[in-house]
Amino acid sequence: MPQKDIAAIILAAGKGTRMKSDLPKVLHQIAGRSMLGHVIRCAHEIGASRQIVVIGPDMPDVKAAAQNENPDAEIAVQYAQMGTADAVNAAREPLAEFTGDALVLYADTPLLTLPTLEAMLDARRAGAAVVVLGFRPDDPAEYGRLVTDESGDLEAIVEFKECTPAQREIGFCNSGVMAIDGALLFTLLSEVDNDNAKGEYYLTDIVEIARRHGHRCAAVEADPDEVLGVNSRVELAQAEAICQDRMRHAAMLDGATLRDPKTTYFSFDTVLGRDVIVGQHVVFGPGVKVADGAVIHPFSHLEGADVGTGADIGPYGRLRPGAEIGPDAKIGNFVEIKKARVEEGAKVNHLSYIGDARIGKAANVGAGTITCNYDGFNKHFTDIGAGAFIGSNSCLVAPVKIGDGAYTGSGAVVTEDVADDALAIVRPPQVEKAGWAKNFRQKNAGEKN
Repeated sequence: MPQKDIAAIILAAGKGTRMKSDLPKVLHQIAGRSMLGHVIRCAHEIGASRQIVVIGPDMPDVKAAAQNENPDAEIAVQYAQMGTADAVNAAREPLAEFTGDALVLYADTPLLTLPTLEAMLDARRAGAAVVVLGFRPDDPAEYGRLVTDESGDLEAIVEFKECTPAQREIGFCNSGVMAIDGALLFTLLSEVDNDNAKGEYYLTDIVEIARRHGHRCAAVEADPDEVLGVNSRVELAQAEAICQDRMRHAAMLDGATLRDPKTTYFSFDTVLGRDVIVGQHVVFGPGVKVADGAVIHPFSHLEGADVGTGADIGPYGRLRPGAEIGPDAKIGNFVEIKKARVEEGAKVNHLSYIGDARIGKAANVGAGTITCNYDGFNKHFTDIGAGAFIGSNSCLVAPVKIGDGAYTGSGAVVTEDVADDALAIVRPPQVEKAGWAKNFRQKNAGEKN
């Protein structure tokens, strides 16, 4: 596709009342990213150097989210909110001198793909003034119909209520997404009127206006999944399922094994290396990278974590933000790691919490060990040296350092540094009272009688 200036006008002013939520509709998340974020990302991938996000008045959260996703995003406000043409017209001032390709996208339609947008732009650059993205749903219901001529050019978009019986038989429906010649866009919009039942300005009218001025219009077909608009929690769940299936498919094509794909859940930025094996019921939150050959066992949850080559996580492993798991390290059953580096070959096998710490190369942390990193006000660091052995049920009270090759006895509460190769034992001596248990039983049995 030849390069040309592209502007994306992203409509995000809808209130989303059917979501029944205090959160603006377009900020609801799919795979750990807002719907608005997905659309901004897609616009970036297609090469849109200008991104104008159209919001309603008093939508500071949407404005902040847009500029967090793209600091260069421009914000336009649709004050009256009188239809889709009115929304696009809000971008008139920032795009007054723009003559490239204008894409009209919807922040509640988050599943568009790069090939589909490329096909629309190809059609636009082949001479169509307006290109509309259509789809063929199983049930066309009350979608607007796309009427094409014998050559395939788009003649009109007809709203369902205005369709003739013959037009209602058309299965090709309007998604609302468009690619428009930027040099014509606002000229066409200037002729859109609100002479309709709702008194609104409809973007769909520009097809008829463009043809009236002798311009050709075209339609490109997309898979119905791509143009799913999210207006309710039910549709949000449908979009999540479609997105997850896409990511699972891509992960397996890239060389990862998913033992039960339907129970693996990814975030938008999950990265899996080759020969990674993911067990059943694994959840990847945002910010996870897993290197080649690592194994993630069932029922594990990872977020904001880096997993090294050949590392072994779980089952029931919990990696929280800042977890760095080195090559061939082992994080086992019911182990939680937070903001800690576990170096090559180190093992934390059972029922432990490691936070704000370093576990040195080939160190072994026994079952039930915790780093006591929080004093109620501040977090403190625990440093465990290479080859160290931490006895089961140890409490390491940070800040503290366990030297290379050092041992701590089981049940130790370690509050002071332990030197290299030393053994720290922190517990009272065992006392044995001969016959005590027998006497205790006899006494209590007699009292019961």
